[in-house]
Amino acid sequence: MLPLKWFEQSMSKVLVLRLAGPMQSWGSSSRFTRRSTEAFPTKSALVGLLAAAQGRRRVDPIEDLAQLRVAVRVDQPGQLLRDFHTAHRGEVSMPLSDRFYWADAAFGAFIEGPDELIEALAQAIVRPVFPLYLGRRACPPTMPLRLAVHDGAAWDALQTTPWLAAKFYQRKQRHESRVSLRVVADQGIIPAEVGAACGRTVQDVPVSFDSQRRCYSLRTVEETRIEVENPEFVPVKPQSIPGLSHDPMEVL
Repeated sequence: MLPLKWFEQSMSKVLVLRLAGPMQSWGSSSRFTRRSTEAFPTKSALVGLLAAAQGRRRVDPIEDLAQLRVAVRVDQPGQLLRDFHTAHRGEVSMPLSDRFYWADAAFGAFIEGPDELIEALAQAIVRPVFPLYLGRRACPPTMPLRLAVHDGAAWDALQTTPWLAAKFYQRKQRHESRVSLRVVADQGIIPAEVGAACGRTVQDVPVSFDSQRRCYSLRTVEETRIEVENPEFVPVKPQSIPGLSHDPMEVL
């Protein structure tokens, strides 16, 4: 791993990605025949996406990407789907498995790191070397994937990025001028005064993607909620019935 001074001594920028598509799957602890998904994109999946964009192979070093600070905003939770999966390898039947996906979900990913690395990743995302996907190869992203590059911290970008949900989903909540969104972030991104929920540990930091020695380490994530404006907000107008009026003071 690179020393922490590598991050602390560099000016930071934030790469903002919109992760949306027909299906997504963000596994972190799946075993054997049950392949579950987290409710938000994992750090290992984001690092893998960035590495693929830059053309890094599974055996290439990824320490610089693993040290990037990551926050995810759940803009549209989506619907959980279960796929009963069958497969064959030649004439041999593979074990049956249950695989879970999110349909019609949308997330904002906020990736904070040194200027030069973030700028290089931002260029790679729009001209990827390898195909990009949302957790599994069967889950391609919809465009645009890259939204912006901001100077400063991920927390500021989280608050200023508009709501990324689909228009139909925004219209479902058209009578709400502001909506509350879940945020899951690396420890230290959410300011102390915000009052983040107690941190929990997840094992989704990739040490190596090499199929011969695939390995993941632990990180602590914190959660909170933030409010953003609903661009489809429609004020509720009181309805009046023609010819019917009532003055409560007329009896006095």
